[in-house]
Amino acid sequence: MLPKSRGTLSAAVFTALQSGATEGLESAPESEEDAQIALWALYELHYRGFDEVDADLEWDPDLLRVRRGLERSFEAELWRRWEQSPLREDSDLGLTGLVDKHDGPSLARFVQRRADREQVLELLQHRSLYHLKETDPTSWVVPRLETRPKAALMEILFDEYGGGDPNRLHHHLFRRGLEAAGLRSDHACYVDEAPVEILAMNNAQSLFGLHRRLRAAALGHFAAFETTSSVPSRQLAQGLRRLDFPEEMAAYYDEHVEADAVHEQVAVRDVCGAFLDEEPSERDHLLFGVFTCLDLEARYAQAMLTRWGAS
Repeated sequence: MLPKSRGTLSAAVFTALQSGATEGLESAPESEEDAQIALWALYELHYRGFDEVDADLEWDPDLLRVRRGLERSFEAELWRRWEQSPLREDSDLGLTGLVDKHDGPSLARFVQRRADREQVLELLQHRSLYHLKETDPTSWVVPRLETRPKAALMEILFDEYGGGDPNRLHHHLFRRGLEAAGLRSDHACYVDEAPVEILAMNNAQSLFGLHRRLRAAALGHFAAFETTSSVPSRQLAQGLRRLDFPEEMAAYYDEHVEADAVHEQVAVRDVCGAFLDEEPSERDHLLFGVFTCLDLEARYAQAMLTRWGAS
């Protein structure tokens, strides 16, 4: 089902999606939440869609016009953050150097040591917005790559999608963990609980994946995600066991401890390295994607730690 609106723009967009009457829609949101939930829903038309929305509206020109206006503002803000970051001033920073120098708060460490059960349940609800379609945004990039980076990316994606075994599909493992923990597991079921920072994280991946000109940013974002996943996954698994969560939920993160340690090397060297060998002019776009992943994760972590009185 469509999410709840968070302002006048999203209300108008959702009404148009239900009725099919899309002409005359304006693209000026009244707040960041209004913009991000509207953009998320418009992107979702390219994934699973909505029960009450005609599938033909995926390519409706009026909806695409509204989406493009929201995208331009969102992308401009992401670029502004990268261009104003002190990290960009060091022109010698590569992908791994940027990851190493970025210093942000750690939700995983908080879960490992201090979080209570209700806080972790809230975190799992928020994270489900991505993990129930894990890696799907990156898959848009595959046909936009040449031989070497394409083959390397497919090596990782094959593993993410379970190596041909539907029971090993990563988003299926997360679904099983949610169900064992007593949470809902249907697609995007917790979107109304998602704070604006989670919406922005998901929208950035869709933005990068759906635009060929941003393919380097998509690869950088993906590599940063893989590079920073293994240790936090171990911490999250330890925290879940500390709080006696079902083994199915902890096992999801166990899977990522080993898998992402391997994926990190392939993503950095064989995907991004090979891509830049072929298209060196895309280096700044790739680092922009790396920074955006790290920055949005840090913003979400800080928002939640502040909310929980733990910052």
